[in-house]
Amino acid sequence: MGITEIAGLILLGVAVVIAYFAWRRIRLLREGGVHVALRSQFDDRGRGWHLGVGHYRGDKFAWFRVLSLGSGPNQLISRDGLEIDARREPTGPEAYAMPAGATVLRCRVGSGEIEIAMGPDALTGFLSWLESAPPGRSIPWAS
Repeated sequence: MGITEIAGLILLGVAVVIAYFAWRRIRLLREGGVHVALRSQFDDRGRGWHLGVGHYRGDKFAWFRVLSLGSGPNQLISRDGLEIDARREPTGPEAYAMPAGATVLRCRVGSGEIEIAMGPDALTGFLSWLESAPPGRSIPWAS
């Protein structure tokens, strides 16, 4: 097998992986997903953000990382126990890794703290989902 055939096979493999990522992202968005960036390890320089697609599943918000080969969600955030601690605009270095016009929410969840960044329409939907908890539950707003 010559170098040309090996290079062709490598390029074919890369094309298949890229096509899979695109197909997965489009499928998640068509099923009601929204563009969301998430980070769980905080860095003052704006690092640690990962682009993904969020999907509402009852009392859970499933987040799928865009560049993941897995079929399941990379993070499941339960509405029960989720509290928003702060809301802010992204800093300069962060803006490249977020949806356009994003707002960053710092949240406390059962496993610690995370930050979620989403555009205005997705943010409205997320806050509505959070407020629509069944009767008897408190609304998780920080003061």
